[in-house]
Amino acid sequence: MGSSGKGLLLALALLPVLVSGCSIYRVPGSVADYYYLNPDKDLSAIGRVAIVELDNNSSYPEVSLDVTEALFQALQKKQLFGLTVVSQTDPQWRSLQFDIDSTYGLEQLVAVRNALKMRCDAVLIGTITGFQPYPHIAMGLRLKLVDLRDGQLLWALEQVWDGADKVTEYRIKNYFRSQMRSAAAPLNEAMVTVSSRKFFKFVAYEVAETL
Repeated sequence: MGSSGKGLLLALALLPVLVSGCSIYRVPGSVADYYYLNPDKDLSAIGRVAIVELDNNSSYPEVSLDVTEALFQALQKKQLFGLTVVSQTDPQWRSLQFDIDSTYGLEQLVAVRNALKMRCDAVLIGTITGFQPYPHIAMGLRLKLVDLRDGQLLWALEQVWDGADKVTEYRIKNYFRSQMRSAAAPLNEAMVTVSSRKFFKFVAYEVAETL
């Protein structure tokens, strides 16, 4: 992807007019519907990723850490790269206030790496665009993974998960059938649309499966 797409995020409504040359993947019924994966980058070359606690545009600020932790656990299971979480209580977090729609120059990248105070090849940033708990549980995420070595976009995703949606319900069933494989799976399926934390784990699983 060229420099014009470095800051690209995939708003669903704008998908038909995205910059040409980007590889947009759609995998219906199994994982998050739309995401971007840079075809010119090898994720296996990424040694360590810093997950910056997500910004939160919802009316529930307390869910930021829970969603970030769920993402950390789901990505850790993939064993793609080393992971470090930078929480909002960490002094480093204040110096890592990214604009998710921006691109980053060399000086900014150096500043980020210095602020992290660790060897880090990429940073995962994002925003909880919305959250609604039970009885109509739903959540939206915007995420992107940026290569700190050259500022290029490695991966991006934008998605809304609605617990009342039939397609989401089908995906929850698939998630528990593949993860649990037990008689308790139907009960756990029902709990996802009641328990926020279980819903976050389902969402994080779908996000991780796009990588």
